[in-house]
Amino acid sequence: MTSARQIFDITGTEAEPFLQGLVSNDMARLDQGLVYAALLSPQGKYLADFFLLRHDGGVLLDVADLLAPALIKRLTMYKLRADVAILPTDLQVWQGLDDMPSDAHTDPRHPALGWRAYRATPGPGIDPADWDALRVAHTVPESGIELIPDDTYILEAGFERLHGVDFRKGCYVGQEVTARMKHKTELRKGLVRVAIDGAAPVGSEITADGKPAGTLFTQANGHALAHLRFDRADGPMLAGGARVTLA
Repeated sequence: MTSARQIFDITGTEAEPFLQGLVSNDMARLDQGLVYAALLSPQGKYLADFFLLRHDGGVLLDVADLLAPALIKRLTMYKLRADVAILPTDLQVWQGLDDMPSDAHTDPRHPALGWRAYRATPGPGIDPADWDALRVAHTVPESGIELIPDDTYILEAGFERLHGVDFRKGCYVGQEVTARMKHKTELRKGLVRVAIDGAAPVGSEITADGKPAGTLFTQANGHALAHLRFDRADGPMLAGGARVTLA
């Protein structure tokens, strides 16, 4: 598998309205299949990203293992007296890049990321090295690597391009900050693809002329993902012993 995931079933008569008031995407998109979304803090910072899918009268929530406990705790806190139940399942994520099976759904972030299906038995995933190469090629952040709870802003991480945020759906937690970043400011930092000559650990500081310029993340095939200050990214940069340039 590309990463360890947990699948939850969100059920009850208020399941979709409950999610609609919390997450970054519009639950009406469930009509079209798999939906990518995030839960934010009231300050607009990323807490978790996940996939949502209608299933047997409820909504499946597919989230990375490392984010699941805090996400479910926060969703339960928001639930209050709503007719909503959040239950773990034994479902497993299947992923592939070949022809899509009839029970699978296209990854909504980018067509190059293939398909996802939810089945009762463990199945094949995508080789981690191949997955990293795909993510780097298409500037797709990963939970817990480029997407850091209580630190990342989803617009800086490319969520608009990845179809993970809707600006017309109305209020949700963190919506005010996200909308202000979209409509009233110009992003000065963000996740980009860079060329890299050499290698450096994930999390290495990137410098330009000795000044902090950003952070280096996943690397593959001579390229990498990096979170950069755009005003310092127009020339050669360094990350550890590696040379970095904006791709």
